[in-house]
Amino acid sequence: RTMRITRCFFCSSPCYPGHGVMFVRNDSKTFRFCRPKCHKAFQKKRNPRKVRWTKAFRKAAGKEMAVDTTFDFERRRNMPARYDREIMGSTIRAMQRVAEVQKKRHERFYNERMKARLSIQKLRDKVDIAENIDLV
Repeated sequence: RTMRITRCFFCSSPCYPGHGVMFVRNDSKTFRFCRPKCHKAFQKKRNPRKVRWTKAFRKAAGKEMAVDTTFDFERRRNMPARYDREIMGSTIRAMQRVAEVQKKRHERFYNERMKARLSIQKLRDKVDIAENIDLV
């Protein structure tokens, strides 16, 4: 059997079996929380997109990739598949390949994001030198 690792409703971090809290609403909608911090924030009706430490904020602010084809492989599937050694081996190889591709794309995304920051930093440095020329 495999462990079902769910996502925290508030911060989207992994929620392992036996950890965290599950809140079930009257309409039987379930909410899993990884830690009391997330549960408290949910009870206070905080919006995850406005709380700076959540995945939702990072994606909404453009700090993490929001759209990528590699995310389709991480989708949850409810249909159990019959065990086959060949399929399992090819799946593991595919998972490793997807992880490599995802890592390269994350690095490229980060570097593109930092290019804009670098030009702004150079401009600030020039202004600092111009204002404090006596220190140089």
